[in-house]
Amino acid sequence: MILKDLNRQGSVTLTQQLYEQIRSLILNDELHEGERIFSTREVAGSLQISRNIVIEAYDRLLSEGYLEIIPKSGTFVAKGASIKAAKKEGSITLQGIVFEKQPTYIDFKGGNPAIDHFPRKKWAQLTKDVCLDAPSSIFGYGDPCGVLSLRKVLVNYLRRARGVICDHSQIVITSGATQALKLITELLVKKDDFIAVEDPVTDEMRNIFTNADASIFPVAADHEGIQPALLPEKRPSFTFVIPSHQFPLGGTLTIQRRVQLLEYARKMDSYIVEDDYDSEFTYEGGSVPSIQGLDPDCVIYVGTFSKILSPALRIGYVVLPKPLIEPFYSLKWYSDRHTSSIEQYALARFIDEGHLDKHVRKMKKIYMERRKVLTDALQRAFPTVHVIGKAAGMHIVAQFPGITFTKELCEKLMQEGVKIYPVEHFALNKGSHADKIVLGYGGITVEELKKGVEILKRNIQE
Repeated sequence: MILKDLNRQGSVTLTQQLYEQIRSLILNDELHEGERIFSTREVAGSLQISRNIVIEAYDRLLSEGYLEIIPKSGTFVAKGASIKAAKKEGSITLQGIVFEKQPTYIDFKGGNPAIDHFPRKKWAQLTKDVCLDAPSSIFGYGDPCGVLSLRKVLVNYLRRARGVICDHSQIVITSGATQALKLITELLVKKDDFIAVEDPVTDEMRNIFTNADASIFPVAADHEGIQPALLPEKRPSFTFVIPSHQFPLGGTLTIQRRVQLLEYARKMDSYIVEDDYDSEFTYEGGSVPSIQGLDPDCVIYVGTFSKILSPALRIGYVVLPKPLIEPFYSLKWYSDRHTSSIEQYALARFIDEGHLDKHVRKMKKIYMERRKVLTDALQRAFPTVHVIGKAAGMHIVAQFPGITFTKELCEKLMQEGVKIYPVEHFALNKGSHADKIVLGYGGITVEELKKGVEILKRNIQE
C-alpha cells in the first residue's frame, strides 16, 4: 500500500486525509478485495504521524465496511468494497469542489448569455448582505409562490420594461422557465388535448409538452412570427408563442398578428402562453411590449433570468390570469415546495437597487458588438448569405442558399471545432429550413466568432 505524504498545513485534518487516501485506493481497485493492508503502527511510522490518527482513520473505514479485521491475521480490504470509481473527464477541482471544464469547440448555441460578464462582485455582496442582515426565518421553508419582496419588485419592473399588467398575487417564482412551462402544461392539458405550437420551436419546449402526453399542432412561423391564419379550427388547451424574438427564426410578432392571436384565443375560450426569454436585448428601435399587456385575462406570461443574468440562478416566473392562481399555487407546492429563497432575496435587491437595468445596458453594448462582428464576418465569407432575426436577442439565423446542413456536414464541422444548430432540427414539419442554421453569439468572444466563421467558410467551400 503506497500512501502519499499528508499536508500538515492544510485545513483538512490528518485523519480525514488518511481516510480519503485509503478509501480512494479501495474504490479505484488499487487495493484489491482480500488484500492485507499495513498495520496502524507501520502506517504511523511511514508517514511520521501519531498512531492514534491512523487508528481513527482505520476505525472509520471499518465502520463503513471498507475494511475488516481477521483475528490473528491482520486488517484486510473487505469483500465487495472494491469498485472502480467513475472519473469525470475534463474537470478541475478547487478545495474539493469539482468544476466542469468548458468544451474545446466553439459552440454557436442560441440563448447562451455572456457568463464571463456575470456581475460576480455585486451578486456576492448582495448574497452576503442577505445572509448577514435578514431575519433567521428566511432560512426556513418559504412561500411556494416565491418571496414577497421579489414579486413586488417584479410588478414594477415588468410594467416598466415589458408592459406587463399584474399585481404581486399573480406572480409565481419558479425554478427557471422550464418549470413554469411544465406546470402550465400539467394544469391546462387534459387527456386527448392538444397544444398549438409555433413551428419551428425550441426542442426544450417541445419535449416539455410531449412528456406531459400532450399532442402538438404545429403552426408555421415566418419572419414575423406565428401565422394566426394557420391556427387550428378546434380548441387547443393553449397556444404557445415566443412573440418578441421567436426561437429559432428570430422574428418579432407584428401588432396585427398579436390582435388576431388574441381574437382567436377569446373565440376558442383558450389561453395564450407567452414565453418572453430575451426581450430585454433589442438593438433596432424600441422593445415591443408583451402580448400580456394587451389582454391580461387571456395570456399567461413566462419569463426568466437565465438569459439576462445566468442559467445557474434557476430563477424564472409566471404571471397568471387570476382564475389560475390557486390551482397553480398547489401544483408549485407539490413540485418543489419553493424556489431557493436566498437567491430570490438577492435578486430582489439587485433589481430594486437598479443593478439589473445597469447590467442590461452593459450587456446590450457587448451583444451589439458581437452581433456586428458575426454578421460582418459572415457577409465577407459568404456574399450570398441572408441574415434573419438580428434585431434582438442573442442569436441570428443565417440562410445559405444552395447549402443543405446535413448531419454529416454538422459532424464534420464539430470535428473541426465548431458546433452549429440547423433550424431544421427545431422544425416539427420538416423540409422548409434545410439551408438555415442558428448562430448564437451571446456566449462567444469576438475572437471566437471570427475563428468560427473561418471554420464554417473552409468546410462549406469544400
